[in-house]
Amino acid sequence: MGHSQAEKAATHQRIVEVAARRFRELGLDGIGVADVMKEAGMTVGGFYKHFESRDELVTEALDVAFESLDAWEARVKSLEMGVRDYLSEAHRDSPGRGCALGALLGDVARSSDATRDVYTERVKHNIGFSESLLDIADPAARRARAILQFTACLGAIGLARAVSDPVLSKEILDSVAGQLITLLPGPPA
Repeated sequence: MGHSQAEKAATHQRIVEVAARRFRELGLDGIGVADVMKEAGMTVGGFYKHFESRDELVTEALDVAFESLDAWEARVKSLEMGVRDYLSEAHRDSPGRGCALGALLGDVARSSDATRDVYTERVKHNIGFSESLLDIADPAARRARAILQFTACLGAIGLARAVSDPVLSKEILDSVAGQLITLLPGPPA
């Protein structure tokens, strides 16, 4: 790859990383292409040298945002640990570095098919990851429990971020985490 191609690739990656963080912080409609490009140190005119459409940027940004979930999975050794980490104040307070599934749940439901497809594949992956941490012999029961755990975490983090009362926000996180952990098979980790 020549120098100019290497620079273009680095610039492209910088734009996608800015978009991945800012979309999680502000929502898919909360920041425009011009602001993403400005924050990446580019002019809006350069956008189409890197992307055919805003939707293409969104899907690439989702892929980059999902990399944080890969790192999270590598750290998580039990479902209890995953629930406690996910439903923490630190995660609630850092949507730009946290889970894109929870941060963009409402936005993706109103997005393009391509964006929804990328999101759907990650949902499938994360449900499978949750299943792998459950010690339940019956596959249907294991999958149902994984879906319950997964959707409760997404809903709780979203609601905890949405309410203006910090005491209620923490109560939502703690209550849902506590209830989910009591549903885990076997003794707490």
